[in-house]
Amino acid sequence: MAVITISREMGTGAYLVAREVAKRLKYTLVDGPKIAELALEYGLSADVLKRVDEKPPVYITAEDRLHAAYLNTIELILLECARKGNVVLYGRGAQDLLQGLGNVLRLRFIGPFDERVENFAEREWIDPDLARELIRKSDHQRGGFIHFYFDRDWNDPLGYDLVFNTSRLSQASIVETIVAAARDPKLREAETEALELLNDIVLCKKVETEILKSPGVENLHFRIFSSEGAVSLTGHVHTEQEKSAALAIASGVPGVASVKDRLQVVGYKSYKE
Repeated sequence: MAVITISREMGTGAYLVAREVAKRLKYTLVDGPKIAELALEYGLSADVLKRVDEKPPVYITAEDRLHAAYLNTIELILLECARKGNVVLYGRGAQDLLQGLGNVLRLRFIGPFDERVENFAEREWIDPDLARELIRKSDHQRGGFIHFYFDRDWNDPLGYDLVFNTSRLSQASIVETIVAAARDPKLREAETEALELLNDIVLCKKVETEILKSPGVENLHFRIFSSEGAVSLTGHVHTEQEKSAALAIASGVPGVASVKDRLQVVGYKSYKE
């Protein structure tokens, strides 16, 4: 169940590499079109997917919490694909979503800004000034998404196993390097432990998603932990009603065997939307 994740700057040609790597290894490439294909099974429309994909919520209004729930659903798609194994997960912060799993090969693609602009303008047949604006916005949005959603610097090399400067290496050599790395015995040795951890991550994400959808819980000031079907909620809520709602929602999620209540009620004044 090996997994490859790809983080990329726009204009680096990462998609062509991802597609070739998936072909060489006979892996499934989970990119935008594949997520859109699977999203319908999870109740996400094409319009919702376009509106929230890789765009962070602010968690203030009920609409923001619904945005967060949709993002969680996209993450569930990635997690379920990772659980099947032999996949290339393209973007969407997958390297951070699967943090701690030893069978994941985390890749990063970078390149000089001006060269990326030139590549993108040529590929899309658009004005270089427009390409420059689009790439700058893309860098800010994707970097902001990782910073906000996973509290990590997008450019920190320690978040990846291999970083490729596509201005310095050919596509062929990059593909060969990735294929060799994906076959490293250390990744296979970590598969059993990774699957156990992944099952816990999936269950936590399902619980969190259902709580975000509920109008009965206004804010998530607590964390969700899972171990072999046993889920615990740790942190605080604002009212006893919120506490009861959170516990009831968690108990009703398929796969949850038991729920441990570690929630405290702290009566802060609610923020007015």
